[in-house]
Amino acid sequence: MTATAPVVPATAAPPAPPAPAGPTPDRGARPGRPAGRAFVRSFRIGGIGLRVDTRVLGLGVAGLLLVLLVGAWGMTLGKVVIPVDAVIRSVAGMGPRETDFIVLTLRFPRVLTAALIGAMLGMAGGIFQGLVRNPLVSPDVIGINAGAGLAAVAWIVTGQNQAYLPAVAFAGAVLAAAAVYVLSWTGHLAGSRLVLVGIGVNALLAAATTFLIVRYPIDRVSSAVLWQAGTVYGADWNDVRLLGIVLAVLAPVAIGLMWSLRVLQLGDTTARTLGLPLERTRLALAVVGCALCATAVSIGGTIGFVAFLVPHLARMLAGPMTGGVMLLTAVLGALLLLGADLVGQHALPVALPVGVVTAALGAPFFLFLLYRTNARL
Repeated sequence: MTATAPVVPATAAPPAPPAPAGPTPDRGARPGRPAGRAFVRSFRIGGIGLRVDTRVLGLGVAGLLLVLLVGAWGMTLGKVVIPVDAVIRSVAGMGPRETDFIVLTLRFPRVLTAALIGAMLGMAGGIFQGLVRNPLVSPDVIGINAGAGLAAVAWIVTGQNQAYLPAVAFAGAVLAAAAVYVLSWTGHLAGSRLVLVGIGVNALLAAATTFLIVRYPIDRVSSAVLWQAGTVYGADWNDVRLLGIVLAVLAPVAIGLMWSLRVLQLGDTTARTLGLPLERTRLALAVVGCALCATAVSIGGTIGFVAFLVPHLARMLAGPMTGGVMLLTAVLGALLLLGADLVGQHALPVALPVGVVTAALGAPFFLFLLYRTNARL
């Protein structure tokens, strides 16, 4: 007697596994798609395709609201305490004359100047850190701030017309940046060489500034030292107008260069393969970064560590640098410098320049990053 095996139909399929317990997976997520990409939305306006990271957009809106709240609160503080509703009425042009003078002439320009300078320094830092591919680089490390400081200190201690001080400081920053760029050029721009040359130029310019400070009488030097520490004291509407125009022109250019900056992160060979003109792109990034930093320093003095610290915060919150993250960097820079100025004015027994507060915040963070970088090597 022979046993026969059961015949299984060819079309039979194994039973489906039971559905996993728990919440249903997000329908918007695709297999193999990074989790962060689920926040990206694509849409078209006419013939232009746009991609928006809603998470970065939400962070930017939240940061902007914080800037508005901190700025409004800061305008209530001082020897004359003004309620928030009175500040809002004065800003809207419906306040009484006595509060209008304090808010519109003294406090509002200072708040706007601090926010605009912080935004410009943050964007400049993001550009230079991406250009050099070194997270420990910022304009105040490679000599741009030192160039502005030397020019401004020389102008002040020699008794020249203070009305031209912003233009002189801007020229000093641009000349320092040009010197670093030329000395770093060896047929192409190498990031490591630019950092080393920038550190050397920064040290040379700082030594020249120190010589001027000890060479001239104390009555002339005192105001130069205050400017060099970094301050937005005495800011007026002319400063706000200049900063606003420059930021309105350069911010879209910086955002438009972010795709090229990300391609540069892949290395020269890959960038050439993708058809990117390397030296022209690097020059454009350097010019935009220098212009942002030089304009900010020409108004606020050599405020340190904002350009270094803010891009790190933006990348920690939102990831690699893109156009949206660059906008977030500007918002965080405005929030940081505005908050630091309020701390320097009202939170300490004596009023301090904002540059002292940012140095107190940025120096420990710089040492932490340096320690972490060395630990990885």
